[in-house]
Amino acid sequence: MCGIFGTLSVHRQSVNLNSLLDSLRSIRHRGPDDEGYLLLDTVHGKVAACSGPDSDLHLGLPRIEQCINEQFDLAFGFRRLAIIDLSPSGHQPMSSKDGSLWIVFNGEIYNYIELRLELKAKGHEFQTQSDTEVILNSYLEWGTDCLSHFNGMWAFAIYDKNKKRLFCARDRFGIKPLYYFFDQERFVFASEIKALLSYTKMERKPNRAIVYDYLSYGMIDHTEETFFEDVKQVPPSHYLVLEAGNLAIQKYWSLSPQNKLDLGHGTQANSEYARRFYELFEDSIRIHLRSDVSIGSCLSGGLDSSSIVCLANKLLFGDKVVSSELIGEKQKTFSSCFDDARFDERKYIETVLSTTSAESNYTFPNPKELLDELPKLIWHQDEPFGSTSIYAQWCVMKLAAQRGVRVLLDGQGSDEMLAGYHTFFDAYWAGLAGRAQVGELIQEWSTYRRMFNVSLSYPFQHTLFALAPSALQKQVRSKRNSPGMNPHFAGEFGDRYPYQDIGYSDNPLSRRLQLFITKTSLPGLLHYEDRNSMAHSIEARVPFLDHRLVEFAFSIPDDQKIKRGYTKSVLRNAMKDTLPESIRMRTDKMGFVTPERVWLSNDLRTWLDDVVSSTSFRTREYFDQAEIKKLISEHRSGKRDLGFMMWRWANLELWLNTVASAG
Repeated sequence: MCGIFGTLSVHRQSVNLNSLLDSLRSIRHRGPDDEGYLLLDTVHGKVAACSGPDSDLHLGLPRIEQCINEQFDLAFGFRRLAIIDLSPSGHQPMSSKDGSLWIVFNGEIYNYIELRLELKAKGHEFQTQSDTEVILNSYLEWGTDCLSHFNGMWAFAIYDKNKKRLFCARDRFGIKPLYYFFDQERFVFASEIKALLSYTKMERKPNRAIVYDYLSYGMIDHTEETFFEDVKQVPPSHYLVLEAGNLAIQKYWSLSPQNKLDLGHGTQANSEYARRFYELFEDSIRIHLRSDVSIGSCLSGGLDSSSIVCLANKLLFGDKVVSSELIGEKQKTFSSCFDDARFDERKYIETVLSTTSAESNYTFPNPKELLDELPKLIWHQDEPFGSTSIYAQWCVMKLAAQRGVRVLLDGQGSDEMLAGYHTFFDAYWAGLAGRAQVGELIQEWSTYRRMFNVSLSYPFQHTLFALAPSALQKQVRSKRNSPGMNPHFAGEFGDRYPYQDIGYSDNPLSRRLQLFITKTSLPGLLHYEDRNSMAHSIEARVPFLDHRLVEFAFSIPDDQKIKRGYTKSVLRNAMKDTLPESIRMRTDKMGFVTPERVWLSNDLRTWLDDVVSSTSFRTREYFDQAEIKKLISEHRSGKRDLGFMMWRWANLELWLNTVASAG
């Protein structure tokens, strides 16, 4: 896990080495263990591999300052967080044996051991134990199709000297970030936007369309655009090629709605689906535990994180897949808790701890510390974020770093592939209605009403809405999601609609899940996870997003995801006899939440009032200040619930005053 940076001049202008050093310093937190540089003259082939202040002295590389007066049109920079192969041989930028390829790579290829054996059988040689060298030899063997062989998370760039080609790629789900700037003169890429801003000295113009999406729908990372007008990102499941001044972006992977698995219905079929899911899930956790440094797990007490902790415990202490020196006598878990029982899950966490004998590590986020750390949090995130739950995760990562853990397993992705949110029920009901399964639909409605104490009309209305034409859904959501926005600004972007049907499948639930994975939910969650973990030099891993597991989840029938009021049916069935029953059959859901609505009405009340009353807030084109003050008053009186919206207003304003305006 690392920080990467690179620049290539289309017309052979010289790299600015001082700016290169500044950019690498801005992302040092992503890799404090080592530092490296590649300088290349792409025409004459002159190559200089250089070191910096944090480079391993055993490498014997010249300092980059010695090249300050030389001319190079390509540069790679690298900050290393050593996780696999801790020796100096894991140093980057790394070259192929013949020197024709150079790579900078951020991420993990979890099946690197199996791939190395396969590539050795094909005649490839290896000098290191790193997964980075596996990528290089995979590219030599399969070209751009190497991506289909990888199981992991990645953002990397390879320069092919023979073809004079820059090849950049991002993993299937966008777990690892890859941003770029291209003005037809120079191409610059980096793990974080701040490194691009430092190198290019671009004008920090907010991307008004993305600001609209954030205020209206709370979305980020749902397109290739960012909050900065001139910064883009390589989309998940895509690679980028820059050759002869021409930039091309190509999609290399997608979920296929045609790959369906039908094992029938009934108890025997449920058991077989669960067995297959369990085997894939266990193998995913097994390879996600591959590490040469200490490992721990996030634990919220919910179904997803508890499943990971329980299965990891079996693999760590039963199958002994990891050296005991890296885990100690007990598996280390990290949890966010609150004294307010409405937001605290310790009773569930302690049930898991009792079952596994794992070690507990609790952090208690509070509003005062949030305000103290907010400038740092905003700087690390680079872009506005959706709620204070991001701060709870920040505190968990901070605590893990203090305990000396370098790798954390986390449960992101399960909700989006197994229908873990209540918003998926209406899509499931719509599918039953569309297939004329009236009896089953009535039973599902009845069960849901009984379990969650809703009115008779609730499931009926939600089913109708899910079946409604996209234009009507857009009209309803647009009115509901834009309170407090300046009418002129809202009118300018009113046609933007991130929920637009993406044409994935004729199945309403599959379409909704695909939308959450690619646009409305998962991209933002992965953004927050990456920045929060890397801010504390921790590698966060998400075993639910093993592509084999996701492909399996999308191949199984709807009732393996939702059944009789329960979400994630196949996971619950798979974890029988592994999870405590009180966890396995939980129907409520929190995650790493914070008492955001309470904080904004009490401890953060004065702070929020100061933000929305400021002159800068009043003069923004995005806000209707008078309307927002009225809405906040209604929230505090209990007439409306606008917790998330209030945070978006304040967080956007702080971002505009700090990151976006910094020179």
